Amino acid sequence: MRLSQRIGFTIALSAVAAVAAGGCKKDRARTDEKPVTEQKPADQAEPKPETPPASSEKFAVITHGSSGDAFWDVVKKGAEQAGEDLGVSVAYQSSGDAAQQADLINAAVADKVSGVVVSMANPDALAEPIKKAIAAGIPVITINSGSAKSAELGALAHVGQEESIAGEGAGARLAQAGVKKLLCVIHEAGNIGLEQRCAGAKKGLGGGSVTNLQVDIGNVAEAQTTITSKLQADKSIGGVLALNPAIGVAASEAIGAAGSSAKVATFDLSGEVVDAIIAGKVLFAVDQQQYLQGYLPITMLHLYVGNANTVGGGHPVLTGPGFVTKENAAKVKDLAAKGTR
Repeated sequence: MRLSQRIGFTIALSAVAAVAAGGCKKDRARTDEKPVTEQKPADQAEPKPETPPASSEKFAVITHGSSGDAFWDVVKKGAEQAGEDLGVSVAYQSSGDAAQQADLINAAVADKVSGVVVSMANPDALAEPIKKAIAAGIPVITINSGSAKSAELGALAHVGQEESIAGEGAGARLAQAGVKKLLCVIHEAGNIGLEQRCAGAKKGLGGGSVTNLQVDIGNVAEAQTTITSKLQADKSIGGVLALNPAIGVAASEAIGAAGSSAKVATFDLSGEVVDAIIAGKVLFAVDQQQYLQGYLPITMLHLYVGNANTVGGGHPVLTGPGFVTKENAAKVKDLAAKGTR
């Protein structure tokens, strides 16, 4: 091969080698690159969870709570929260007048509600409208008062505390504190549940005596004056048992005004009651957790209407009693201030 041919051949080989080398580099570059994840079309993207549609169920809550009573404000809050959580409609109404409460039940029946929650401070006055609701196929759950008549009237269940048992527990604690003569303050006339509390307290007190004192929850200032007068007239009274948190605070003030050394206990909680317990002005509070008396019946009715579930097996669903003392009062202080205890 001539020299010119050998030079041309060498140049050609060099060019081929360069192309081959470049190709290898490109191949290596492709191999080092991360794989590209295939994107799903928009119509094949993962579905987002949807908010369940609101239910057509509507429930009526009708209680005997008086206007401005903090106890029933907590019950209302519980019922409305359950309605919000479950996507159902909840309408809360109340009246301390048994005849008006009966009218509210009849109106709920006429409105064809999905279920009724009712407190029975006066079961006899509410018997006919409750039976009318059940006859119309509307399930009824009773709360708070009237557990002894609940099943008899055909209610689906009762949610609350056994008042006699709670009263007995309160009486026993007061007896341990040295109380032998007790003033039991009833704030709603004709409320069978309150009378059961006082009767239970007498049993729990053992050999001590119990005197019932009637006041009006609608006028707490006047109630305080009445308690003060009673303590001034009888210095042997060693304890006052209030059956309502507002009356409990009033009783603690009455002790000071009367110059009495009597010990005070109360049923039910409020922010003021918890503060009084922490300060040593109130010995303890009987906590029936009334928030649950609003929340649980709505949940139970929703499960019954939608899934035929029943709760309690014919026995009351108990929400109490629990006892809030100086030892555990701080734990529930914030919750009471928020209106859920």
